Amino acid sequence: MFFALLKLVWEKNYSDIHLNSEMKPMIRDNVWDIKILEKIPTINWEIESPILSKENIWGIIQNIAWEKKYQEFQENFELDISYKHDWERYRINCYIDSNWYSIAFRTIPKDIPSIESLWLWSQIKNMCERPKWLILVTWPTWSWKSTNLAAMINHINEMYNKHIITIEDPIEFVHKNKKSLINQREVWSHTKWFPEAIRASLREDPDVVMVWEMRDLETVKSAITLAETWHLVLSTLHTNDTAQTIDRVLDIFPTAQQKQIRMQLAMSLIWVISQRLIPRIDKEWRIACREVLLNNDAVKNAIISWKTNQIYSILETWRKDWMILMDKYLIVLYKAKVIDKDILFTYARDKDIISTVIREVETSGE
Repeated sequence: MFFALLKLVWEKNYSDIHLNSEMKPMIRDNVWDIKILEKIPTINWEIESPILSKENIWGIIQNIAWEKKYQEFQENFELDISYKHDWERYRINCYIDSNWYSIAFRTIPKDIPSIESLWLWSQIKNMCERPKWLILVTWPTWSWKSTNLAAMINHINEMYNKHIITIEDPIEFVHKNKKSLINQREVWSHTKWFPEAIRASLREDPDVVMVWEMRDLETVKSAITLAETWHLVLSTLHTNDTAQTIDRVLDIFPTAQQKQIRMQLAMSLIWVISQRLIPRIDKEWRIACREVLLNNDAVKNAIISWKTNQIYSILETWRKDWMILMDKYLIVLYKAKVIDKDILFTYARDKDIISTVIREVETSGE
């Protein structure tokens, strides 16, 4: 039953499977709704989805987690791992709730998407050519952050003779050497923690380092130092927009280090892409909506002079360098009839301006 369930998820292009004790399996469908999976097809017929006992879930955890990880789950009550079945890969989180054991599976596409297929700015290719700088892709979970990073890594791999090191938790997309040499390292499997792996990478002769997530002071400090020392660093943060990303990085550091870190960040950061996935008007799938900040002279000055509240105004008024506010990106998608007005209004920051835009579009009949 378990492997039939995995096959179904791939065939139907569902993004997630949820297995919970004393419940039927549940999936997240193409419009991002959680639904009970009532039937599971087998080779010759469909079977009704069973209610999974805690023993069923425990048996699956034992099956998918190798011995060391299984012991880790027993000690910590939660576990992040990657899992491969045939040619299919999954990112898995095992955890315990009030009904005992639960597992969340996230499917990882077999093929690494191209920058073009993700509708990323073509200018990002130019950024991937740089010998240094820090590029951040942000938003909370389930927004293709790691997919975007994988596309950038794949572009570098196809186009340039570089040494690329990825530090991940867990490894998601698997890269094969093309023009570049790629070493993928997994936290706890190949290294103890992000800061140690980043510092060690300085002795491993990298050109590009991908840090799966900048989640604490030591990781942020190490990543910025790496970007300062003529390395291209790609990473992610859980923030809601570009200005909040700058503030989050700065706020991690104590007051005594603020002057120094503001100068370091201003000189090392090159691009912040904040994105979220929103439902398309056809309800068949979702589309990425983005806010893009290029660290130009105006942004550098705002960071150094403690005026990051001006970043929204810079994004609003700047007409060059491919910068755009999230609200303006949403308006573009709305006018192109990719999203409907309800989605536009739901996800916009400035509701008053969006209401005016909707009225103007409806009046003009665009």
